[in-house]
Amino acid sequence: MFSNEFVKIGIAPIGWTNDDLPELGGENTFEQCVSEMALAGFQGTEVGNKYPKNPEVLKKALRLRGLNIASAWFSAFLTTKPLNETVEAFITHRDFLFEMGAKVIVVSEQGHSIQGQIETPLFDNKPIFTQEDWEKLADGLHELGRLAQEKGMDVVYHHHMGTGVQTTEEINKLMELTDPSLVSLLYDTGHLVFSGENHLEVLERHFERIKHVHLKDIREEVAQRVRDEKLSFLTAVKEGVFTVPGDGMIDFSPVFQFLSDKNYKGWMLVEAEQDPAKANPLEYALIARKYIRETAGI
Repeated sequence: MFSNEFVKIGIAPIGWTNDDLPELGGENTFEQCVSEMALAGFQGTEVGNKYPKNPEVLKKALRLRGLNIASAWFSAFLTTKPLNETVEAFITHRDFLFEMGAKVIVVSEQGHSIQGQIETPLFDNKPIFTQEDWEKLADGLHELGRLAQEKGMDVVYHHHMGTGVQTTEEINKLMELTDPSLVSLLYDTGHLVFSGENHLEVLERHFERIKHVHLKDIREEVAQRVRDEKLSFLTAVKEGVFTVPGDGMIDFSPVFQFLSDKNYKGWMLVEAEQDPAKANPLEYALIARKYIRETAGI
């Protein structure tokens, strides 16, 4: 279905150790994380907070395990802080990823975000951007896109629960406001389904902009409880709303078929933040790898 030459399968470290909830997997080391990724049959990873900051040290650790860096999350504050603050931090982030051989930079706007607020109901308090916010976001992303292209890299925008770019309508608006040559899209199945969107509609409409894919599944009963009980995003994570492909409500067959038919090129990364004490990271990594191999043929 897919070409091994053009599509790589990776997994994010967030199933082992959570940067936003340090109590989840706090005992799990970087070495355990990347060793188990390799053991489960993955080719790469994104960067977590426990990863070595020195590129040469990180390269050696990954080389020993046959892994590569696909990208790393970058928090932008284009709607709430001066542009130069985000630009300065972005350049440092870009240069590190360039050293690691990554081709894309994951960017998510965290201005007005509630995703890190443990007491704030996720669906009742979702931020809504003003027209000024949208203009600042688009202009700022264009600047980040130009900076990325200085190193031959692409910005891929991560739509995300609890932020101003979460819904289909908001993704559509961002894509309309931004230059396709400067701003691409990260497609995340889990965030779309959790939000109540038609994930296949977003995939089909914006495929030409998609240069990075996160494979995240949803436990339907937990997602419903988050709505009913007005829980926050971080509480939802603790309660197990996310899981790996093959263990939740999403049928990934049409996703893989569409991406294959359209000759998608890039990384597809399992990203399923869970409590490692409840969901053994290696066990779930193996579940995901088996499911992808059987369903996507790669």
